Amino acid sequence: MTSTITVQPSGRSFTAAEGENLLDAALRQSVLLPFGCQAGACGVCKCRMSAGSVQHGEHLPKALSIDEEKAGWILPCVARAASPAIVLESRLVADKNAPPIRQFAARITALERLAPDVLRVRLQAAEALAWRAGQYLRCSLPDGTRRGYSLANIPPAGGTSAELELHIRRVAGGQFTSQLFESAKVGDQWQVEGPLGSFTLAPGNAPAILLASGTGFAPIKAIIELMRASGDTRPTTLYWGGRRPQDLYLDAWVREQCAAMPNLRYVPVISDALPEDGWSGRSGFVHRAVLEDAPDWAASQVFVCGSPVVVDAARSDFIAAGLPATSFFADAFTPAPPPQKPAQ
Repeated sequence: MTSTITVQPSGRSFTAAEGENLLDAALRQSVLLPFGCQAGACGVCKCRMSAGSVQHGEHLPKALSIDEEKAGWILPCVARAASPAIVLESRLVADKNAPPIRQFAARITALERLAPDVLRVRLQAAEALAWRAGQYLRCSLPDGTRRGYSLANIPPAGGTSAELELHIRRVAGGQFTSQLFESAKVGDQWQVEGPLGSFTLAPGNAPAILLASGTGFAPIKAIIELMRASGDTRPTTLYWGGRRPQDLYLDAWVREQCAAMPNLRYVPVISDALPEDGWSGRSGFVHRAVLEDAPDWAASQVFVCGSPVVVDAARSDFIAAGLPATSFFADAFTPAPPPQKPAQ
């Protein structure tokens, strides 16, 4: 059975093949619903179903509770159509003019250790593509393991590129990153899908606060590249947080950009420096440093990328401090859930 899914209030529609989850079907047809982990763990894609029925796959209760499911909420990433027609109430995260999503092969051209647990992976795509600063790719290893990683570079202004840059942190026990760090080599080929996501620099002249934790710096780096290339002169402050100074793995690059961009200010923040680090800069949680500096919240736009803990804390505290909710833009890195244990 092929089902037709209509998304309100946009009126966009797409079809889902039998057994295909709704999110995959939507992305395949360039209908960009919000999503994060794609595994029923984070709840980012959660939306209300006003007509039709679905069958849910495995998911975590924190992503969708039993009460929410009874009230008509679903997780498109693990929901499969169980009726010929479905109506969802969900915002679209990209306009019709967004760069098209493609599936293509990409070859590793360079692997560079930026920190003990961070690799810069350079890829050469089989075809040039367009993307917006802040978007990401979904990468698949030969065994089918796949994860999403933000693009840390931008194509030439208004153009396309086949050269892609990713910053990937090793996750303890992570299936994808364990293979990457232990056995990947130049010449390896990945299957890639993208560009995905709607996190990007909003237009305007409002002062911008860029906040990154760890490898959440990757899409922020792309945004800084865009600002420099386009001559964007809005007042901008970058807050980059890590546990130790080595986590700010492109600190020198940032300082070079500051020297070339008088509008860009940089505030590095370290939470767990050791005595041997000799750290004398700002300390604590990175989003708290922003609060301490007390920006003009009503006039600012905030762009945050990092772990869900950082993003959620920043959203809650910044809005409580006076930031309009519509001026908060974020992309949270949600780790994959652990493999499900077989039933005993």
